[in-house]
Amino acid sequence: MSGQLFKSLEKFRKQRALSILKVCKEIGCNNVTYHRWKKSKQIIGPYKKIVEEFLDKSEPRPQHPAAIPSDIAVIGIACYYPGASNVKELWENILARRVQFRRILDQRLPLKDYYNEDPKFPDKSYLTKAAFIDGFEFNWSKLRIPKKTFESTDIVHWLALDTALKAFENAGYHPNKIPLQNTGVILGNTLTGEQTRSLTLRLRWPYVQKTLNATLESFGIADEEKKRLSEAMEKVYKSAFFPITEDSLSGGLANTIAGRICNYLNLKGGGYVVDGACSSSLLAIATAANALKNGDLDIALAGGVDISLDPFELVGFSKAGALAKDKMCVYDRSASGFIPGEGCGFVILKRLEDAVRDGNYIYAVVKGWGISSDGKGGIMEPSASGQALAIERAYKKVPYRITDINFIEGHGTGTAKGDRVELEGIATAIAKEAPKDLKRIYGITSFKSIVGHTKAAAGIGGFIKAVLAVNQRILPPTANCRQPNEIFEGAGKCLYPVTQGIVLNSEEPVRGGISSAGFGGINCHIAIESKDQPKQELKPAVDERALLVSNQETEVFVFASQTVSLLRNLIGKFKDDLRFISQAEMADLGARRTK
Repeated sequence: MSGQLFKSLEKFRKQRALSILKVCKEIGCNNVTYHRWKKSKQIIGPYKKIVEEFLDKSEPRPQHPAAIPSDIAVIGIACYYPGASNVKELWENILARRVQFRRILDQRLPLKDYYNEDPKFPDKSYLTKAAFIDGFEFNWSKLRIPKKTFESTDIVHWLALDTALKAFENAGYHPNKIPLQNTGVILGNTLTGEQTRSLTLRLRWPYVQKTLNATLESFGIADEEKKRLSEAMEKVYKSAFFPITEDSLSGGLANTIAGRICNYLNLKGGGYVVDGACSSSLLAIATAANALKNGDLDIALAGGVDISLDPFELVGFSKAGALAKDKMCVYDRSASGFIPGEGCGFVILKRLEDAVRDGNYIYAVVKGWGISSDGKGGIMEPSASGQALAIERAYKKVPYRITDINFIEGHGTGTAKGDRVELEGIATAIAKEAPKDLKRIYGITSFKSIVGHTKAAAGIGGFIKAVLAVNQRILPPTANCRQPNEIFEGAGKCLYPVTQGIVLNSEEPVRGGISSAGFGGINCHIAIESKDQPKQELKPAVDERALLVSNQETEVFVFASQTVSLLRNLIGKFKDDLRFISQAEMADLGARRTK
C-alpha cells in the first residue's frame, strides 16, 4: 500500500510538471527524505498520512450544477446474511427461496434456560428458531488491527468494517483510491451487539456479589466461608468476559460503528449511525441520497448491520406477541409473527451523472425516496395512512407514477396486523393513481421470508434484493406464502404476493419500490429503476427459471443397514446431526447423500 502511495505521488508530480523541491515544500519534508522514498519506492511513518491527505486535497472536485439532479446510482454492493457470505450467494438463495431458519443454538440462547411455550411466563421466550450468520471470521492481523482492540470491540464493528471494504472493492475502489474528502458513511444500527451487553454483565458483579452474600447469610454461612465462596465465584463469573480496556467503551457503542469505518479508511465526509428501529438501514439509504443530492457528499457508503439476538430482545418480542411460534408466513392468512435473524449489507452510492462520467458500472438507480411518521397512535401500532404517506412522497420525486412499477419489496414481517396494515397502506397509495377495479397487477415480495427479521439490517437487505431484481430483470419471489392474506381479495386486490418469481423482458426498464416501517411509527419508501445491462457475475450456475421452481419444503432420505439395530443407530445419529441445520441445508444434505 505504501508503494502504491509513492507511485501516486510521482504521477501527481509529473502530471503537473512540479519539481521535487516544490512537492517537498507542499508536503513539509526535505529533499533527502523524498529521494529516500524514491529509492525504496515506498512511504512509511508519519509522512504516509500527510501524503494521503495532500493527494486527496489536490484532486479536482466536480463542479456541481446549481440544481443537482436527484438520481442516485448504486455502484457497489456487499453483504453477509444467513446462508450468504456474498451477493451472488444471496441472490441464488432469493431465487430458490432457501429458508435459513434453524433451531436456536445453545451458544446463542440456551433454550433449556429461556424457553417456555407460555408467552406470558415471566422472563421466558416461546421462540425456538432463528436465522444465524455462520462462518464469519475477521482477519484483524491482515488489517493491522491491534489484538487488544479487536478483542475489546463488539464483533458488529468488525462485520461492518469487513463488509464496507468489500462494498468499496465491488465498486472498483481500492482503499488507496477512495476520494477521502467527500466520502461519507451512514449506516443503520439499534443495539450494537451482544458483546456490549455481556460487558455490562461483567460490571454488574458488585450487585451479584451482594445478592450472593445475602443469600449465604440467610443460610447461616460463616463470614470466612462467605468470603472464600465469593472470591471463587467472582473468578468464574468474570472468566466469561473480556476485561474492560481503553477500547471497550468505543468498541461497545453503536454510534462508533460508522466512525470506525471512517477511521480505518481515513474518510472525511462524515460518518454516523441512523437508529429508526426496523427502518434504520433504509433510512440510511434515504439520508445518504439526500446528502448526495445536496452536494454534501460525492460518494456514500450506506446500509446497516444487526447481529443482536440476546435475551433482552427475544423475551421482549415474546411479551409483545411479535414472534412466530412455528413457521414464519409472510402475507399469509396464517401469519402469526416473525423469526429473528442477523445480517449486514452496504451499498456504494454516487450521483448518477458522476457515475456515468467516471465509467462506473451501475446496478440500479435510486429515483426517489419518502419518509413519514404515523403521528398519533400506539408507539408499536403500525398505521396504513402513515405508510401510504411515505410511498406517496417517494413517487412525487420520480418521473413516473407508482402504477408504472413492477413490484414492491415490502416490509413483510409476518405478523397478522403488520402485514394487513402494510398491504392496506400500499393499496391506498396505489388507489390514488390507478383505477379502482384493477386486480393482481402489482407484485409484492419480502426478503424477511428467507432470513427472518434482521431488524436494523432488514431495510438494506430488502434494498439489495430489489436492486438485484431490477438489475437481473426478475420479479423476485417470497417464501412460505401458501394461503395469501384475505386482504388480497379486498382492499388490496390490486396487489398479489409473488410466490414463485418471474423472468421479465430484459429490454424494458424494470422498476421497484422498497418499504420499511419501524417502532415509533417511522416509515420509509425508496423507488428504484434498472440501468445498465444485467451484471453477468451475478448469474447463477443454474438457470434462473430452474431455481425459481426448485423450492421444496420436504426432503426424502434413504437409509440402509445390515441389521435393524444398526439401522436404528444410524437414523438416531442422523437425527442428532439434523437438529441444528437450516431448512435450506436439508436439500443440500439430501443432494450430498445421493452422491
